[in-house]
Parts: sequence; C-alpha cells; structure tokens
Amino acid sequence: MPNPAPSINAAINAYSNAAKSGGGLDARDNASDGDFANLVKGALKDAVKIGKESDQLSMQAITDKADISQVVTAVAEAEVTLQTVVAIRDRVIEAYQNIIRMPM
Repeated sequence: MPNPAPSINAAINAYSNAAKSGGGLDARDNASDGDFANLVKGALKDAVKIGKESDQLSMQAITDKADISQVVTAVAEAEVTLQTVVAIRDRVIEAYQNIIRMPM
C-alpha cells in the first residue's frame, strides 16, 4: 500500500499557496466608492480574513500544531460570518428587485 503522506503534504502546501495568492482583487479593492460600498467591502474583507484564519488553524490541526477546540471555534466563526454575508447579499438583491419593480 503506498504512503499517503506525500500527497497530503503536497495538498497542504498547494492549499496554503493558493490562500496566500490573494485572488487578484486589487483593482477592485482600490476603487473609490460610496459609504455603503465601503461598508460592504469592509465586511467582505473581514469575512475573507476570518475564513483564512479558519483555514490556517485547520491546516495546523492536520499537522497536530493546533488544538481541536481552536479549530472548531474558528470554523464556527467562519460559518456564522458566511451566513451573515449571504443574508446581506440576499437583502441587497431583494432591495434591488423591489426598486426595479417600481413604476416610473
């Protein structure tokens, strides 16, 4: 039976490199926006940061460098943050649809 450790380490390294790359959103992030857009952008950046922290703790747990309770807490925080972002997105879409339906 082949040793799965090299493939796990390669996967961890690839995932870590992908998380560090940033996703190419610099042009969008540097644009000048209104107050609401800045609020939403800040919330999304915080959500991404929380997700990355959760991912890092998960990777540390795989290599026995983090406590499982820290991982569970970080993953739960990331899940709540994602649910909040999705709820805000849904409300914004709903508001946009209501505005589109308004008679002129």
